[in-house]
Amino acid sequence: MELRARMRARRRALKDSHRQQFAAQFADGLLRSRLVQRSKRIACYLAVDGEMDPAPLIAQLWAQGKVVHLPVIHGKRLWFLPFAEDTPLVPNRFGILEPALPANQRCPPSALGLVLVPLSAFDRRGNRLGTGGGYYDRSFAFLRRRRHRSRPLLIGAAYAFQGGEELQPQPWDVPLNGVATEDGLDVWGPGV
Repeated sequence: MELRARMRARRRALKDSHRQQFAAQFADGLLRSRLVQRSKRIACYLAVDGEMDPAPLIAQLWAQGKVVHLPVIHGKRLWFLPFAEDTPLVPNRFGILEPALPANQRCPPSALGLVLVPLSAFDRRGNRLGTGGGYYDRSFAFLRRRRHRSRPLLIGAAYAFQGGEELQPQPWDVPLNGVATEDGLDVWGPGV
């Protein structure tokens, strides 16, 4: 079984009580970090398929007055639209809920301070195995071309068991600046 499929199976096998506990620990670790404290615009996602659930984090970000954005698939890239408690949501072609807001409210990826990136697996060198669509890599490709990466910072969102195995990056992969799990936040690389 390939790594992506193995990690998805392990995520799905988690008990709901463990998933909720891990999501709370994940949120606590990020909320204490300077990365979150100094970022005004933070992109999150709505968890599907057993992914680490950022919902507890999102609620706290709103309470702190942070502007939360969610990804919206547009062609082969992601747009980021504001997300508040009363934002209407509609399912995209994959069944993932997205904000149903006009395009003129979108935030360019370069204007975000911090982006939480869902993933299937990660290693400690900043490599990420995504879900296979390439949306995050295409949307943040501009970060590969910058001499000194600054913003946004890309932080993988995962369970600790999703890390460890060394991954072989592809030329189009955009590396992470760190990973947040239920065990805490590890950061590395430029811009952190």
